[in-house]
This record gives sequence, structure tokens and C-alpha cells, in this order.
Amino acid sequence: MRGLLLSVLLATPLSAFADGERSGEFDYYVMALSWSPTWCSLEGDARNSPQCDEDFGWVLHGLWPQYHRGWPAYCPTVERNPSRGQTAEMADIMGTSGLAWHQWKKHGVCSGLSASQYYDLSRDAFATVTRPEIFRKLDKAVKLPASVVEDAFLQANPDLDADMVTVTCREGYIQEVRVCLSKDLDPVPCGRDVIRDCSLDDALFEPIR
Repeated sequence: MRGLLLSVLLATPLSAFADGERSGEFDYYVMALSWSPTWCSLEGDARNSPQCDEDFGWVLHGLWPQYHRGWPAYCPTVERNPSRGQTAEMADIMGTSGLAWHQWKKHGVCSGLSASQYYDLSRDAFATVTRPEIFRKLDKAVKLPASVVEDAFLQANPDLDADMVTVTCREGYIQEVRVCLSKDLDPVPCGRDVIRDCSLDDALFEPIR
């Protein structure tokens, strides 16, 4: 019996143990800013997403409770789910109400906040970081080192240090900028599993449509 239990545990993906943690118990937030043209090229256009009909640049992918190593997800909560009106109100910074709903169901429930408090905090977090205007001025796709994107964010946000920001890539494209914030939304160093900068020297960066 003991051998069977051990074999089951060994066969279970480690990520499964991150789900269902206690709401409100985490160390800091990761705010993910997604470059909308990349998402549209890789996913959104195929879904006919209304997000891709707008001139979005950096949109809020999510505000994620994070441990120093790992993260909680799908936490049990006594808080009520957001209304359609509440999720629709987030589309101006998140692109779609569907993303706002998904972020609540996976991450917001782990914040220890109500849906309205979580969305308000997400909006406040989005406002704390200046998105460099230079990326909105591109008139054609360019290839550049991912480090250039991070440097632009650091220059536009003097309170951020390099260990508080990371840039991710996907399929050769610049995908996201992730900023680590305290529960009070002050910049903090990211954990080792978050600071994994894209190392591409020729990442594709598409202009706003």
C-alpha cells in the first residue's frame, strides 16, 4: 500500500500541488503586461477576438499572487464571482471581459480580496508602471534584442531595478513584460522562477495595428 501511494505521488505533476492553496497567503504579485499585437498574431486573430480590432499596445494580462518559489492557483474562496458588468469594465486595460473573468477564476481567488477589490487593485497596479511610448510609434515590425524592451521599461520607470522586471518571448516574438510588486504595489525583486529573461537577440516586435 505504501509503495502504491509513493508511485502515485511520483506520477503526479508537481504543478498540481500548487492548486487549491489558501486564499490570501502569498508573498508578492507578478503583474504581466502583454503586447497585444503579439497575442493577436499567435492566438487572437484565429479566435476573431474583438481585442485585435482595437489599437491596444500593452494590456494587462493579469495580476498574479506569487510565492518566492511557485504560485497558488484556483484557491477556494468565499467571495462571489464578478458580474458581467464588472468583467466588461476591465476590457479597457485587459482587452476582453473574458480575460478578466479567467484571471479572477485562476488568480484573483488567491488574492484574499473580493472580485471588485481585485479588479481595482489590478487597475491600480497597471497605473503604477509607465509603458514606454516608443513602442506605440513603430510603423512596421522590427527585430530587436529582448533586453532593449527591458531597458526601455527601466528608463521609463526609475523606481524599477533589473531584478524587478523580466521580458518573455514566445515563438520568436516579444510576448510580455512582467513586473514584481508587493501587496502594497511597491516594486520588489522577483523570485528565481520569475526572473527568466528572454535571451533572443532578434525577437520580433510587431507594431500596433
